[in-house]
Amino acid sequence: MMKTPGKLPYLVLMGIILTLAGMLLAQSAPDRTLFVNGKSVGTVTQIGGRAYVDLDTVAEIMNGTVTMQPNRILLVTTGREPGANPNAAPPAPQGLSKEFERSAVAELSEMREWRGAVGAILSYGSPVVGSWPQDYHDRVEADLTQTAVAASTAADQDALQLLRNEFANLSQWAGDIVSARQSLNATKSVDPTAMQNDPALAKITQCSGFLSSMLVSGVFADDPSCH
Repeated sequence: MMKTPGKLPYLVLMGIILTLAGMLLAQSAPDRTLFVNGKSVGTVTQIGGRAYVDLDTVAEIMNGTVTMQPNRILLVTTGREPGANPNAAPPAPQGLSKEFERSAVAELSEMREWRGAVGAILSYGSPVVGSWPQDYHDRVEADLTQTAVAASTAADQDALQLLRNEFANLSQWAGDIVSARQSLNATKSVDPTAMQNDPALAKITQCSGFLSSMLVSGVFADDPSCH
């Protein structure tokens, strides 16, 4: 029995197609889900040992946009961290370290003691005998240096600057009072209402109270009285 001549090329063609299809299937792997930072963003297709991701998925991962043009494709990213939530709340303020808090609280206590000793000159006209004004200054300054060593965070450094401002203002005020008393300026040294009417002292006192509250809260804040 003779075979029909026209069927042979058709069978050969079908065999080639089935062979190629088999090769492609053998080189392809099942699609898999792509996760970025724990979030499902698309599907990965693997062909010929290589992984392929849809361009729109790439844009989503990079928080960008895709624009199709006749001769090119534009991918523009926003620069935001992949997977970041644009509606997320800003990070919480950095807190003060415990070691710095303890040292700064002790420093404020010494400043108040120094302020009270000098204030007695204003309130009672106490004489300045010996080197105690300078001793107070040197001790508080030395302890401020130790407080600076304890500053380990950005918030600590910011709070330290306010402490230094308070020390500078207190030093200036105390030096003026002691100098006035030593020169026997009775008008400035003995007036019982001098402390109530002293704007420099009022600013120092306000800053001291603010710093105390800020240190207790554990979070840096600022106040004009400390500048």
